[in-house]
Amino acid sequence: MLPEALLSKIQSFHFKTKRQASDLFAGQYESAFKGRGIEFAEVREYQVGDDIRNIDWNVSARFGHPFVKVFHEERELTVLLLLDLSGSNRFGTRVKFKRELLAETAGILAFLAVRTNDKVGAVLFSSRVEKYVPPKKGPSHVWRLIKEIFTYEPADPGTDLAAAFDFLNRVAKRHAVVFLISDCRDLGFEKSMRLTARKHDLTILRLYDPAERELPEAGLVRLKDPETGRIVLVNTSNRRVREAWREAERRRQQALRTLAASAGVDFVELSTAGPLMEPMARLFDARRKRL
Repeated sequence: MLPEALLSKIQSFHFKTKRQASDLFAGQYESAFKGRGIEFAEVREYQVGDDIRNIDWNVSARFGHPFVKVFHEERELTVLLLLDLSGSNRFGTRVKFKRELLAETAGILAFLAVRTNDKVGAVLFSSRVEKYVPPKKGPSHVWRLIKEIFTYEPADPGTDLAAAFDFLNRVAKRHAVVFLISDCRDLGFEKSMRLTARKHDLTILRLYDPAERELPEAGLVRLKDPETGRIVLVNTSNRRVREAWREAERRRQQALRTLAASAGVDFVELSTAGPLMEPMARLFDARRKRL
């Protein structure tokens, strides 16, 4: 039984994200992702009125007259959320913690999925996959997902993105729309991510807090790594230290953008201090224009 205060918070969040999904993104999600929901069905002989762009030139050359590819629409998509519950996502210095931003983003995506009759599931992970919620339909399933996001306490504070991608590639046999919601503070996941991008429609939603990118000038500061527990003493009054920190974060950001672009993956950054709706709307609009 959940404590009354926590239950009230989850219910409030539930209604908020449901309203945001309904009021602000009506039609945008469907036009951005449903257009990809087609599957090859067969090849048949060309008929007057067929779209010449669907001609299968290999088959046509083999038989000496035109054949076209026939597709059918997948009216139901499977949406899978990869949710990073590692220790670094408990950080936040502005409006909210990264874990709260993750919950809000996941909640909106889940509501958008069920609103268009899609199935939605989630992989909750840290340094390993902690919990798998298989894809299902319906508002009650979204309620379960939101409760899991709010209440689940990971066994380990670390991050292993490769483990999350590898698990997804094993359990998701059919093509799925996949959203990784994470601060992506990990290494060595590139190969697994590329494999996921080849099999599925992957989007990376990277969470960050402005304080991670700019050290304040505050003298000697003790910094603790929330995933390893390591503590270091940093002289933030040293201009070179602050510049080195800023440059390291800039390179991390650029490396992720380059990786995503090379793999054909949409990449969006979400700030704990900024609006969520605007970058999400830009993502949907960009996808719709491409389709």
